[in-house]
Amino acid sequence: MSAETRPLVIGLTGSIGMGKSTTADLFRAEGVPVYDSDRAVHEIYRGPAAARIEEMFPGTTIDGVVDRARLAARVLGDVEALRRLEALVHPLVAAGRDEFLETCRRAKESVVVFDIPLLFEIGAEKDVDAVVVVSAPPDVQRARVLSRPGMTEEKFAAILAKQTPDAEKRAGAHFIVHTDRGLDSARSQVRLILDELTARRKESR
Repeated sequence: MSAETRPLVIGLTGSIGMGKSTTADLFRAEGVPVYDSDRAVHEIYRGPAAARIEEMFPGTTIDGVVDRARLAARVLGDVEALRRLEALVHPLVAAGRDEFLETCRRAKESVVVFDIPLLFEIGAEKDVDAVVVVSAPPDVQRARVLSRPGMTEEKFAAILAKQTPDAEKRAGAHFIVHTDRGLDSARSQVRLILDELTARRKESR
């Protein structure tokens, strides 16, 4: 699929608590199709991959469905276990993205969003046309994350340890959406990004 025949692909990413899911919804509200990698993982955990994950990590499924809390407890802090899990799951998610992109191409969509939390960590930034990083100050991020049910300082630190630092993500971004300025501001930022990317694509044709 050439760049001329497929939609322009935005890679949307951001560290935990930065407001990425809300930003993805803002793109949807503008009529942009969004491939949700987290949702794809949920479906994978309900499908045939669940049996394979149970083989790899016994006791992490309930009634044939992966229990995310149990799995997280099993792999968090275990680099080798996480590597084995990702080697199974990431190719399945990538295949789903390819199918999504082909469906959007057939529908003649002009722009799509790949919502990928670990965009930089898995090297997927090379597969998109523009990277949008969702960001907020550290104190805002921390307050948001620690307000989540079941979240602890230890869990937060462990999650941050496996994510590319926010400063590095921002350095690798084409656009940044700042989510500490309110929803209306974030919506305006998303619209400006879409306007600029659409204009660029028209100029390149």
